[in-house]
Amino acid sequence: MAYDSFLGIFIGCTIIAITLVFAYFKWTYQYWSRKNVPQLPPVIPFGSIPSPFNNKEHISLTMKRYYDEMKTKGWKHAGLYTALTPIYYVMDLDYVKNIMAKDFHHFVDRGVYYNEEVDPLSAHLFALGGQRWKNLRSKLTPTFTSGKMKMMFQTLLDCVPSMLAKVESDRLRKVPTDIKEILGCFTTDIIGSCAFGLEFNSFKEDDSTFRQYGRKFFKGSKSRLLHRFFVASFPNVAKKLGVPVVPRDISSFFINVVKETVEYREKNNHTRKDFMQLLIDLKDNKVSSESGYKHDGTSLTMDEIAAQSFVFFIAGFETSSTTMTFALYELATHQDIQNKVRDEINVVLGRFNGEVSYGAIQEMKYMDQVINETLRKYPAAPRLVRKCVKDYKIPDQDVIIEKGTMVEIPVYAIHYDKEYYPDPEKFDPDRFTEGNKSKRHQFAHLPFGEGPRMCIGMRFGLMQSKVGLITLLKNYKFTVNKKTMEPLKIKPTSGVITAEGEIWLSAEKV
Repeated sequence: MAYDSFLGIFIGCTIIAITLVFAYFKWTYQYWSRKNVPQLPPVIPFGSIPSPFNNKEHISLTMKRYYDEMKTKGWKHAGLYTALTPIYYVMDLDYVKNIMAKDFHHFVDRGVYYNEEVDPLSAHLFALGGQRWKNLRSKLTPTFTSGKMKMMFQTLLDCVPSMLAKVESDRLRKVPTDIKEILGCFTTDIIGSCAFGLEFNSFKEDDSTFRQYGRKFFKGSKSRLLHRFFVASFPNVAKKLGVPVVPRDISSFFINVVKETVEYREKNNHTRKDFMQLLIDLKDNKVSSESGYKHDGTSLTMDEIAAQSFVFFIAGFETSSTTMTFALYELATHQDIQNKVRDEINVVLGRFNGEVSYGAIQEMKYMDQVINETLRKYPAAPRLVRKCVKDYKIPDQDVIIEKGTMVEIPVYAIHYDKEYYPDPEKFDPDRFTEGNKSKRHQFAHLPFGEGPRMCIGMRFGLMQSKVGLITLLKNYKFTVNKKTMEPLKIKPTSGVITAEGEIWLSAEKV
């Protein structure tokens, strides 16, 4: 009898608990409706996003479907939910402009999760907010001027021969080239040299340590998806639990490499013209205001140097290698465009004694168009996020975005909007002639973001992408090999836009 009573009480309490949880979800999921912001129906418990346990498409494709549906309804913005977290979803490009530039002071932070106590590498420029971000940004901005890019240019060229040798080896053996792998090695070597002052030897070593850790960080999996979902939905809980962003083995490796590099240079009075040296100079207050540096009086710590070096490596090698991979795939698919860009390369280099130089790549306007169109179809950052840091009224709406609210800008969806890009699936570099660009809204193309928080490494990323493409196209004609799975599909579990399976190209000597 006592057991029956206990069981009845337990069942009753369980039903009450489930009912209360269900009611709380339902009440939370009316947040945007209460604000008169339109919303698509969320689903308990994941809200507007697919279950991380059963995702069948990349989140950017999901957001594009939402975008297309909202656009047909005539919405300018909408409310979404990640679990119990309300997300303000922006579609109108004037709203996007306000958030990213005009009213930026309301949206200074990205709201990206980081946990400096257990994971020092996570506290980098991309993730930091508020005054810490402003101070660090002002210190690092002069590092990425055109003058500093020219200074590092020869370092990029030094990494070219190994890449060409690998392509030539594949050609002579009459085997297709895994172009993403080759370009990944190329950018890994560049970042290794520029950010760490080290020779990574990604081509000479079958599986160099840096290449391993780079791959591991970006490897898509169900567990990584669940991790991203958890820290995005419950950042405060994640911080209390000590959840890191960077796996501990990767973190320990990079921190040790940076410490050893800094100690070696300082002990031996050794300097190089690279990103690492600029960080060391900032640590030691050896930078001058005449060079454009604004110092707040605090020097960089060793952990801060490690964090900036790490994000430079992670952001630089993966995004640029992916961009070059998709560009070469599209050029291999469109031989007329490939011939046109190769003709430009030969004409421009002819004015520079056949040498690939910083000045030469600045003159290749059609190459710029090819890269811009590649970044439209395959944006390295398919979604941009911001965090409202103080209450903000939408200019033409009776809507207040409350402090602490996360904001999403669907870059991928905007890049495929037929209003801005007719026949968006088509690869057409002529969309980016000066005449065509001037007809579009400035914020219809956002591969590097816009406003004060746009990508600080944009110049470097474009520079290494151009060097890679120019040297490959100057020497080889590429076609798509039958080993490539077509049509290309976006890998569902990846954070960035990457193709499912490898992209195999056949190279023919020009």
